[in-house]
Amino acid sequence: MLLYAHDSRSPFFVPAAEWWQSCMNGQIPVGLCHPVIFAFIRISTSPRVYENPLSLQAAAAQVNRWFERRVTRVLLADENHHTSVVRLLSEAGSAGGNLVTDAQIAAIALAHRAEVHTADQDFRRFSNLSCHYPLSR
Repeated sequence: MLLYAHDSRSPFFVPAAEWWQSCMNGQIPVGLCHPVIFAFIRISTSPRVYENPLSLQAAAAQVNRWFERRVTRVLLADENHHTSVVRLLSEAGSAGGNLVTDAQIAAIALAHRAEVHTADQDFRRFSNLSCHYPLSR
């Protein structure tokens, strides 16, 4: 969602940008965890993904602007994070692979009783995880 909200060439840019602005301007705390933050930096700076990728400095500055907002918080993994991630992967019937990062995000959200906002339907594989799909209308 963050990449869509930042990429004006994305077909999802308008609804994603509107969603993100409402989050940033709202009253409800917005939690970002390290896997999400670093995925934004990794993908937004990739010349394999974008014709004109952000520089590392520009991507980091964007992340810093999010944290300047009063609603934004960092959600940290707890000391049992690795166990929670493996349990979620097992319960989802996954051997790992591409679902590992999603399981990390899910484990952090569950530990903080947070809702994941995403366009990725794979999050439905994690039971008891509260998800919101802003692009689904």
